[in-house]
Amino acid sequence: MKATVFQGSQKVGVEEVERPRAGAGEAIVRVTLTTICGTDVHILRGEYPVKPGLTVGHEMVGVIDELGPGVTGYQVGQRVLVGAITPCGQCRGCLSGHASQCGHGEGLEAMGGWRLGNTMNGVQAEYVRVPFAQANLAPIPDELKDEQVLLLADIASTGFSGAESGGVRIGDAVVVFAQGPIGLCATVGARLMGASLVIGVDGDEARLAMARKLGADVVLDFRNQDVVAEVKRLTGGGADVAIEALGTQQTFESALRTLNPGGTLSSLGVYSGKLQLPYDAFAAGLGDHRIVTTLCPGGKERMRRLMEVVRAKRVDLTPLFTHRFQLKDIREAYELFSQRKDGVLKVAIRP
Repeated sequence: MKATVFQGSQKVGVEEVERPRAGAGEAIVRVTLTTICGTDVHILRGEYPVKPGLTVGHEMVGVIDELGPGVTGYQVGQRVLVGAITPCGQCRGCLSGHASQCGHGEGLEAMGGWRLGNTMNGVQAEYVRVPFAQANLAPIPDELKDEQVLLLADIASTGFSGAESGGVRIGDAVVVFAQGPIGLCATVGARLMGASLVIGVDGDEARLAMARKLGADVVLDFRNQDVVAEVKRLTGGGADVAIEALGTQQTFESALRTLNPGGTLSSLGVYSGKLQLPYDAFAAGLGDHRIVTTLCPGGKERMRRLMEVVRAKRVDLTPLFTHRFQLKDIREAYELFSQRKDGVLKVAIRP
């Protein structure tokens, strides 16, 4: 089969590789639609280490092609969504209610249950082997199209969880720093959770326009205004929840500075290097602030719930697909996406 293979720093390419077979508890899914995530770009740049020769990617929709022994309740030919995080359902993390932090004896405590495109071959391919299939195949309702549900595998689940972990309540004021795909989904999530004021922050006009389209009440361009001061003015003193969706010192610090005493900083960014906590913004530890981090929630029940939100027409994420490619052109897709050319947000890739 054809697959997108990490060939070393700054190099990915489509290669002919062996088609996978299903072992016990596993499924083979024929990929009908996939995409590129910001984490894939970190891998491409050598900022997150994976082994050369690995098939990359972790967001997909597909059709069951083969079921291994022990997988029940599914049928070959059934359309399914597979989460970016594939918890086993049986380890201490899973049974303690922290399925995203599934370790299952693999030494993955730092990145939880992220296996596809990380510790095993991923989904930017014609077929993928899904581990712990019983816990990670979510049947897609017939009335929903692939593009309506693909982003629920990762960025929507992650973005929504930024609002959930942040404890957004009805009537809250929420500010979301960075309106890339995950930040935009966090903006949507804050609205879904009942926030009465949602402020989106970015320096890209196209992304600010998309934030407005997806429900932000106010958008702020950090290039031409003091965002911290403006958030405090708009909220009458500070936000109840600040969501950081980029992973830089500047956005983390700005998010912290926008909070009301007792507010929550919900961090979705992936940080590299040294992250510092300014003691004045943290009120020297006396401000009753809360900082929470979140890894994309996974598992079939999470996917089912998110698809129900889409089916109920509470949210439509298809406008985030700004470009479409065939698998054979994925190098071009990576260049476009990683360089943020032509107003790209997400790319849809069909094997």
